[in-house]
Amino acid sequence: MELTLFNILDILGTIAFAISGALAAMDRRLDLFGIFIIGFVTAIGGGTLRDTLIGNTPVTWMENTIYIYLIGVVTILAIVFRNKINYLKKSLFLFDTIGLGIFTITGVEIGIRNDLDPIICIALGAMTGTFGGAIRDILCNEIPVIFRKEIYATACLFGGLVFVIMHDLGVNQDIIYLTTSLIVISIRLLVVKYHISLPYFYISSENKN
Repeated sequence: MELTLFNILDILGTIAFAISGALAAMDRRLDLFGIFIIGFVTAIGGGTLRDTLIGNTPVTWMENTIYIYLIGVVTILAIVFRNKINYLKKSLFLFDTIGLGIFTITGVEIGIRNDLDPIICIALGAMTGTFGGAIRDILCNEIPVIFRKEIYATACLFGGLVFVIMHDLGVNQDIIYLTTSLIVISIRLLVVKYHISLPYFYISSENKN
């Protein structure tokens, strides 16, 4: 595999999501097999959906088995050093946010490389960034973050929009990658810190009957 900035970021995103999946599994007290499965699907879920939708098969991790070994090693390290990762919930949030930011830009970039419409590229970025985490949450018996009131996919959509605009303006590719990923990560950190959320709606118990 050629070590371009794009590939390096893709590897970093895989590592971040593998750690977040392993942490979530350990937090739910799953066994060793469960930890590996959650770490794996969290890391490759978004990319698998993206590749399947655009017809890029076999999907990336099947063609480049380095991802399988990488996820395995990262998961083992997460288990070994689990007691040195203070504040498990905060660590899970941090790695999930990093993976979200990086995978968003990889999804948008692959959409552009396939000459897809800008809005489809942005959607691919959001799917790549959020789908792995959604699978992780479902398997851990939690409502996926993407479906809660927290700003999650919205950060991906905004980052994807910035990516497309900068690309159309002819900005250097590496600058686009770094800027866009940092934007998504910063938005996610800020909205959680200041408790900013999207409006949500519910049916009151009085109207259920």
